[in-house]
Amino acid sequence: MNSPRLEGLFIGLCTLDVVQLVDHVPGSNEKLTAREQVVAAGGPAANAAVTFAHLGGSARLLTGIGSHPLGVVIAADLGRLGVDVSDLAAGSVEPPAVSSVLVTASSGDRAVASTNASGARLAPPADLHALVAACDIVEFDGHHMELATAAARAARAAGRRTVLDGGSWKPGTEELLSSIDVAVCSADFRPPGTDGPQDTLRFLREHGVAWTAVSRGGRPIVWAGPDGGGTVDVPAVRVADTLGAGDVLHGALAHHLAAQGELTPRGFVDALRGAAVAASRACSSFGTRAWMQSR
Repeated sequence: MNSPRLEGLFIGLCTLDVVQLVDHVPGSNEKLTAREQVVAAGGPAANAAVTFAHLGGSARLLTGIGSHPLGVVIAADLGRLGVDVSDLAAGSVEPPAVSSVLVTASSGDRAVASTNASGARLAPPADLHALVAACDIVEFDGHHMELATAAARAARAAGRRTVLDGGSWKPGTEELLSSIDVAVCSADFRPPGTDGPQDTLRFLREHGVAWTAVSRGGRPIVWAGPDGGGTVDVPAVRVADTLGAGDVLHGALAHHLAAQGELTPRGFVDALRGAAVAASRACSSFGTRAWMQSR
């Protein structure tokens, strides 16, 4: 008998990513020809949802895209990859957020310019509680904070596990933390008064988050739980492109955590280790999708 598919709800930013592979980031008034180009739906929550679906889960993305032609492209790309979209900006004809990304071929480093979710307010939908109740896990990227906070509270009330992808500290994050079960943050996530991973882990614990971790690129992930902590090694790969690696990490983490009952240190470490494997694979090829075709 087949197990039911895991259901994940992802709440946050969705963009159109235009990614160019270049020999170097151009200087002032310089033009250059890119080696390769990728155009795809992007944003932390969107890429995490794509990863969750790729790993066999059922993923729904709660975001704002709109009916502009570029928004139609985003929705089509996500649909092709198995992500169901609840578009809270469906009536908007304004263009969606576009991320312009330059990836340096020799190092895999990326430079990104984007408006993100600035100026876009998404009110919680009338069926928010139903969307939350239908899933096994809810993940947030910290964008669209009013929506995120309402959904996190609904998830906590419904007994659904909540996960925060802490890419950077944003206004309203402190309030959101009170309804978060698991927070895995980048080294760039700097809560007020913190300096380094251990400070971040302590801050999160003091704000009620039971299971926490800080990812640091190719360096070991530092984690902490109710009764201790440690590190998880990240597989070494030849880095081609770091864009979206953290998003893949969180989508894979959500998939591993959704399958677990009560969290234990071993279960959390296993989830982090599996997520790190997926993120490392994503770094080994150009763009945010090629890793899903590689063996």
